[in-house]
Amino acid sequence: MLTYNVRGENIEVTEAIRSYVEKRISKLNKYFTDATQAIAHVNLKVYSNKNAKVEVTIPMPYLTLRAEETSPDLYASIDLVTDKLERQIRKFKTKINRKSREKGFPEFAEADTATTDEAKPGEASTDLSVVRTKRVSLKPMDSQEAILQMDMLGHNFFIFEDAETNGTSIVYKRRDGRYGLIETNE
Repeated sequence: MLTYNVRGENIEVTEAIRSYVEKRISKLNKYFTDATQAIAHVNLKVYSNKNAKVEVTIPMPYLTLRAEETSPDLYASIDLVTDKLERQIRKFKTKINRKSREKGFPEFAEADTATTDEAKPGEASTDLSVVRTKRVSLKPMDSQEAILQMDMLGHNFFIFEDAETNGTSIVYKRRDGRYGLIETNE
């Protein structure tokens, strides 16, 4: 069962907007069991060029669902984000079903990844100070699950504990669109 945390930046979240967000995102409840308690963090932003950006994050013990969409219409952005989240859930469910048929139902766990602020292309950065620190708890999974989690979060890399070797590994998206894997020596 989802609960909602709706915030607005440069926009007042009216009762009509809140009810529309809850109505659209509650469509995802059919994918959760009654025992599942999750909070949908919804952030609505309106820019000076009248574009509306909607970000939705749903952290759960086994997965973090995240989607964002920008369009000239706030309600259209909400619809598009809901569709993206539904596709992510279906993709993850398919993956779980395939894994459970192959080798029993594994435990899936959420793992956050660290993000950094990057310099703009062509801009030389001489400032080597840390601007953000993020702590992660590494959960055992295989590289395929790590890639799926990385894609769902929209990140370029993902740190995880390899379930087979118990070592720390990193998957990343290469410039050619394929994926790379970095394994540590212990």
